[in-house]
Amino acid sequence: MSEHYAELLMYIAPEQVRQANQQWLERIFERLGLTRRRADHLDLHSLWLAPELLVAQTCGYPLVTQLRGQVRVIGRPRYELAHSRDGEHCSLLLTREDNPRTRLEQFYDSRGVINGHDSNSGMNLLRECLAPLQRGGRFFASVGISGAHRESLRWLREGRADLAAIDSVTFDYLARFAPAEVAGLRIVTRSAPSPTLPYIGSRGLSDERLGQIREAMNLALRDLPHVAETLGLQAVLAASQDDYRVLLDYQQQAENSGYPVLI
Repeated sequence: MSEHYAELLMYIAPEQVRQANQQWLERIFERLGLTRRRADHLDLHSLWLAPELLVAQTCGYPLVTQLRGQVRVIGRPRYELAHSRDGEHCSLLLTREDNPRTRLEQFYDSRGVINGHDSNSGMNLLRECLAPLQRGGRFFASVGISGAHRESLRWLREGRADLAAIDSVTFDYLARFAPAEVAGLRIVTRSAPSPTLPYIGSRGLSDERLGQIREAMNLALRDLPHVAETLGLQAVLAASQDDYRVLLDYQQQAENSGYPVLI
């Protein structure tokens, strides 16, 4: 039997979501008749670029920047969640409920927090929202880097930041399974839409193999309705790197507005 890496590490919390993803992967491998190889020794970037990669999930922004031409797109998820449908999601721009600011422009010169500069939902979509409101290439008084969406939410709850852009799927999972992590926060606005986070495989996979993997992913969802329900995941849609060019369009729009770096 062939051995391949497979990890779904973009949405690993709360625990119900992590377990559902693991059960899904196990069933996918059963459907394909393959053996799953442990990937504990690989960091995320090494996993994405591994020749033995069968399936993983990545952020759309790295897909069209650092991973461009180095991986194959298997498909993208069609979630049916409060803020994600039809193969699209967005960023939710959040603040504390007790923050007196109600409109995005009122957050000028406030404290922002992002999960990282390579994040579509945490940075790129936020930059696109703020570009028309920046002044002289700046919007925030300061921008902190939390390292993760859940940490950005913590910063908001603890009063260490005033505004953050949170992946809508992450928010919906937390609101359902760990509501304390979003308690006391409110949505200021939504970002522009974005394709949901792509499932990828190694560059050496053929078109035929990509189709087989996607079919196995969908069949496994039908085999495991409790997993599909937990993940809010109805299907894996066919997709390509071209679907994610819109993220570079958002980047270009911000640059054209004089806001190339989110500060």
